[in-house]
Amino acid sequence: MTAIEQALHTLKDNGYKLTDKREDLLRTVSEESRYMTAKEVQERIQNKYPSISQDTVYRNLHTFVQLNLLEETEWNGEKWFRFRCSVDQHHHHFICTTCGDSKELTMCPMNFFEDQLPDCAIASHRFEVFGTCAKCLSLAS
Repeated sequence: MTAIEQALHTLKDNGYKLTDKREDLLRTVSEESRYMTAKEVQERIQNKYPSISQDTVYRNLHTFVQLNLLEETEWNGEKWFRFRCSVDQHHHHFICTTCGDSKELTMCPMNFFEDQLPDCAIASHRFEVFGTCAKCLSLAS
């Protein structure tokens, strides 16, 4: 079963209607190994669905995040989305702020922070590194 088929199965199992738009939204995000904004996703499917609003795209992407189909981050006050990583173990990302490409980071800094907070119970965390990837740096020079 492909990742898209699994995602569609998850949607159906959670009571969501399977539509061509939802499938195309998932396919669009899955075709990229990078984070994308809702606006970018909308622009990619605009030819097929000229009347689709950015709000509709955003709502569906947010639903996909809630169902653990997509990952979400925030940069400069804007939400960015990517298809769920194939890595099952705990990891973090480096995210290029120019092209949205991401690289998986397997080292987690939480051990250091847990040592700094001995009397606290950490419920969750997020750790992301933002910068410019090698490809974008080479294009800028």
